Amino acid sequence: MSPVPSHRAGVLPLTASGTTREVSREVAAFVLVLGSLIAVGIAARGMLAPIGSMPLAISLSPAALPGYTLRTIARMLAALCASLLFTLTYATWAAKSRRAERVLIPVLDVLQSVPVLGYLSFTAAFFVALAPRRALGAELAAIFAIFTSQAWNMAFSFYQALKTIPADLDEASRSVRQSAWQRFWRLEVPFAMPGLVWNTMMSMSGGWFFVVAAEAISVGSMQIALPGVGSYVAAAIAAHDLTAVGYAIAAMTVAILLYDRLLFRPIVAWADKFRVEQTAASESPRSRVLEILERSRLIGLIGEPLKRTLARVACARVTFPSAARGVTSWLAPPEWLAGALWYVLIAAGGGFAVWELVLHGSATFSRDDLTAVGVNGAITLLRVIVLTVLASLIWVPIGVAVGLRPRWTAFAQPLAQFLAAFPANLLFPFAVFFILRFHLKPAIWLSGLMILGTQWYILFNVIAGASAYPTDLKEAAASLRLRPGRWWREAMLPGIFPYYVTGAITAAGGAWNASIVSEAVSWGATKVSGGGLGAYIAERTLAGDFPRIALGVATMSLTVTSLNVLLWQPLYRFAERRTRLG
Repeated sequence: MSPVPSHRAGVLPLTASGTTREVSREVAAFVLVLGSLIAVGIAARGMLAPIGSMPLAISLSPAALPGYTLRTIARMLAALCASLLFTLTYATWAAKSRRAERVLIPVLDVLQSVPVLGYLSFTAAFFVALAPRRALGAELAAIFAIFTSQAWNMAFSFYQALKTIPADLDEASRSVRQSAWQRFWRLEVPFAMPGLVWNTMMSMSGGWFFVVAAEAISVGSMQIALPGVGSYVAAAIAAHDLTAVGYAIAAMTVAILLYDRLLFRPIVAWADKFRVEQTAASESPRSRVLEILERSRLIGLIGEPLKRTLARVACARVTFPSAARGVTSWLAPPEWLAGALWYVLIAAGGGFAVWELVLHGSATFSRDDLTAVGVNGAITLLRVIVLTVLASLIWVPIGVAVGLRPRWTAFAQPLAQFLAAFPANLLFPFAVFFILRFHLKPAIWLSGLMILGTQWYILFNVIAGASAYPTDLKEAAASLRLRPGRWWREAMLPGIFPYYVTGAITAAGGAWNASIVSEAVSWGATKVSGGGLGAYIAERTLAGDFPRIALGVATMSLTVTSLNVLLWQPLYRFAERRTRLG
């Protein structure tokens, strides 16, 4: 009589085919982990190498592209980690403290309004001086430039999520007497996770959009070309090599597909568990890589201690002693004093800027300079408004349709990432050819390049909002058989509105940044300019004209900040009051 097999409930006895699948799964998990560690090691070794080991010129050989692509991905992931740390601290502080919010959100508006070239113009020399004999200084400058194209979008997304947490969930968390630390990790971060994941993907793609400016640093006499896809594209454009541009597009496509499959799709499937709803969704996003990692005994063996440690940290009841709270309360200035200090700080900063740019630069500035900046700023403002409206009309319906259907999301996610990551520089040959061939007006036809840095923020945020829309509310709307107009007005638009506001504000900022690389384009020695503030800043940066760079950046920052105060912040408050779920 053969013994009855004993096994845990829910675990089937292994067959020959089951054993083969398990071995294959363990091998795949081992290859994934080991390959990732080797890639990180190779990239880190290149970043820490002596400056003399950097190539004097970027090779346009396709054989060099795999190494260049790895270096670019490493820089972008490093910037993404820094952006995530910035988001979890800065956005949380702004959302939790009314006093801090009055300062931090306007500062975030200003930081978002400064273009990537503006940061590079004034920080590249500083970072290079930190490690003058090693490539690390230039690497830090490139990583910081990529960080500035990623962090603000993620911070706005997390801030919006924390401000719109359903009241019933917040009350339930407080009723069980969770500390602020526990509430952050067990309620606030999970609630914000779906939107944060999609904005992280958008930020990664935004980094690709500006990777040429970040890796091919050109500020006056400082010319640095770091090995990477961005430098490869810049060298291909300068050499008038269309074949090399095609190689760069192929390398970007492979890189985007790889990090979509290996990183973002598993994260999207994992983050689906944090959706706020009372009815389970009929379809959920899936990831083969996530399934391999979750079922692998090797990964479980390695990751279980880390998982237990993180769980203990998240559940720890971290509190401040009453004496410390008293000292903190005593040190905190009154509301009126905090506001007065903020306005004094603004006045001091503005006065210093006027002193440096106008009084000290009176020998170089003229009324024509101020007129040129004002006219160019108005041109770019008009383009940004038109493109943001057009992007909203096109991508909000598409984003809702994709976000409500997980199968569509799985197909659209890598496609949208690729299109969002596609640098405008790769379209310069075609833009220059068509404008010169058909005698088109650059002021109109170059505007289309700016939309590459605009529309995807709206699309990704709307997809995130529709994906996080509770299933029970969808079923309720379906049972009421609402007509399309009423369904949009009373069900869907209120549900995605906070996400749309986040997408629109970062889309507008993305359009301003995109103007730097879109309003003045070149292909070899041929240059075409459509005018605008972006073209003004790009031309002054190439010439190393720092007073006028500062003047253009200050004008752009002032314009974007004014729009945020007059338009986007009231919409944020409206979304917080009227459209939160619960």
